[in-house]
Amino acid sequence: MIDEFAKDNLHRRLRRDREALLGKLDGLSEYDARRPLTATGTNLLGLVKHVATVEARYFGEVFDRPFPEPLPRWQDYDGDDQWAAEDETRDQIVAFYRRTWEYSDATINELPLDAPGHVPWWREPRPNTNLFAVMVHVLGETIRHTGQADILREGLDGRTGVRAEYEQPIDEEARAAYRAKIEQAARSAAPIKA
Repeated sequence: MIDEFAKDNLHRRLRRDREALLGKLDGLSEYDARRPLTATGTNLLGLVKHVATVEARYFGEVFDRPFPEPLPRWQDYDGDDQWAAEDETRDQIVAFYRRTWEYSDATINELPLDAPGHVPWWREPRPNTNLFAVMVHVLGETIRHTGQADILREGLDGRTGVRAEYEQPIDEEARAAYRAKIEQAARSAAPIKA
């Protein structure tokens, strides 16, 4: 009973956060969806592509259910899943992510939480695991990258929040006052030395 409760809750949260990540692309130009927004090149479409690849691997290969589409070998990982190449469209990457959802959901639905899995890219003694641990891991990855997307999107156009329909119109004055209040608190706590 507790296993099904835990599985359902983890799965529901994963589905919610998948949608939140995709929502960060809504309304963006092709350039803004793809362009590097940090010194390390982190970009919104790349985050979606990366999380899709993570799901495909963890809910496929780990449970001896290889994803039906070609994925680069994990041994050859070079970061290519963290950005969109010129010939990859946003629609293709979003569709790939949605196909991984279907595939991942099938694995989650078909296996019990204690189903054994093997993660060859995890160091000893941890490569032998189970569905519960993988669900927690993938949920953590999805949440982490959705949080990054949140910050990147805020930097682009000020949009924040989990879902567009919950967003309030941006009150620039209120935001500036709030930020100034935080800045003042930071300066007061640690005076800047001349």
